[in-house]
Amino acid sequence: MPPGDLDKALCGLEFPTDKNVIIGLDRADDAGVYKISDDLAIIQTVDFFTPIVDDPYWFGQIAAANALSDIYAMGGIPKTAMNLVAFPIKDMDISVLRQVIQGGLDKMKEAEVVLIGGHSIEDRELKYGLSVTGFVHPDKILTKRNLKIGDQLVLTKPLGTGIINTAIKAGLVSQDVIEKVTRIMAALNRDAAEVLKNYPVHACTDITGFGLLGHLAEMVCDSGIGVQLNSSQVPIISETYEFASMGMIPAGAYKNREFREAMIEISPLVDRGVTDALYDPQTSGGLLICVAKEKANSLMDELRHHKMEDSAVIGEVIPEPKERIVVV
Repeated sequence: MPPGDLDKALCGLEFPTDKNVIIGLDRADDAGVYKISDDLAIIQTVDFFTPIVDDPYWFGQIAAANALSDIYAMGGIPKTAMNLVAFPIKDMDISVLRQVIQGGLDKMKEAEVVLIGGHSIEDRELKYGLSVTGFVHPDKILTKRNLKIGDQLVLTKPLGTGIINTAIKAGLVSQDVIEKVTRIMAALNRDAAEVLKNYPVHACTDITGFGLLGHLAEMVCDSGIGVQLNSSQVPIISETYEFASMGMIPAGAYKNREFREAMIEISPLVDRGVTDALYDPQTSGGLLICVAKEKANSLMDELRHHKMEDSAVIGEVIPEPKERIVVV
């Protein structure tokens, strides 16, 4: 759903809650958190979408990795999942659905997550995803808030999947690039989440449909501080620039820009292709980690040791301008 539309739909509604809700609908975050005991809370999230690649097996893998990502971003460990399926049974062979579900199952096995149920409906368009429950200690929850001045921002996956997926739909992308982008999207954020547990991380989120700038804006809102991004340090899939210059920009990127551009200052020296990538809606993107400055290099070394070679320090938290993002 376009940014801002859900807020409009929910405005004025009163939601049920209770004292054990740690993170609910009162603030934008990656998932909901409910306290079970002094040393256990559950994280709950749900996500599903239409195919973004032609291969049904890889679509299942990507959709599952994307749904699991919110649990990792909150500092938790995913434990159980339920399938969400919409399928055009009259127009598509059932073998396609089998491949989608097999892809999701294989990704869940990789994440050591148990499938415990699900729900399916007949629909005109294929859709697939998961509802996921994870565990976290109530004192170790990571949220989008709690940025500290001087903290460094680390991104673990390159940007550009939305632009390249748009080019794929137009038949402009080679098989090698399709395979590269598919594997980036299908990669779990599990290893990154495990690494960051050893560092003084103050905030975290995963980069998905709102793009890097959109999700960073959620972190900055009501924080009383700002962020500076170094555009030359942001990892971007190399083919993104070519397709962006050809106009292969997804509609979501324009919506992301329109919704957040009032709080973003981009230097005129920043390449247009980089700007497009910063607003580009991602599918199963990386983690954006806010870590104490003195530990940023050590975190980077360990991420790369765990084969996250695209990880990069892309910016820092600054005192001014307040609640704005400066891109240089």
